[in-house]
Amino acid sequence: MNPTPSLSKQEINLLPLKKYWGAIEIISSDQQLMTVLPDLKAERVLGFDIEVRPTFKCGDHFPPALVQMAGKKKVFLVQLKKLHSLHLLAGLFADPKIIKAGVAVSGDIEKLHEVMRFTPAGFIDLGKLAAKKGIKAMGVRTLAAQLLGLRISKGAQCSNWERSELTPAQTLYAATDAWVCRELFLFLEKMADRVKK
Repeated sequence: MNPTPSLSKQEINLLPLKKYWGAIEIISSDQQLMTVLPDLKAERVLGFDIEVRPTFKCGDHFPPALVQMAGKKKVFLVQLKKLHSLHLLAGLFADPKIIKAGVAVSGDIEKLHEVMRFTPAGFIDLGKLAAKKGIKAMGVRTLAAQLLGLRISKGAQCSNWERSELTPAQTLYAATDAWVCRELFLFLEKMADRVKK
């Protein structure tokens, strides 16, 4: 298989900017999580990402603040600090029947282990999956450009994810990242199906 030629930063910047415009639900209580859990468990594929408050001083360290999961019809943003118990989430992350597709997921799992214990199952690293198909791109932005022909904004990446109320820009950024991860997985899955045929 011939590797897909990489796009330069300039080429990526010329691509159309896309955002997620579907339904978004912010989960900020145990009760809310319990209510949406059946919806999450009904998904075959969840686009997955986390956000951590950025560090600007040497020695600063923050636990994960937000978990993003994109289903077929909705993106769920879970504010970890507002939950009293994380065992429901831990159960989801240990469920091998639900695919959790993201970029650099081993680092995200490591961060999540700071706040909850689980044996990860069903996680798929999109960068590694793309590499097996000869696509050399690592980050979400590069993969989205390379495979989907779109550009996503990274503007809110370094904002404070521990805020009590997420800003509209943060909400849209976080939802877009998870949505793109799901779209990338489905695209790579179709590629694999075409090769089999």
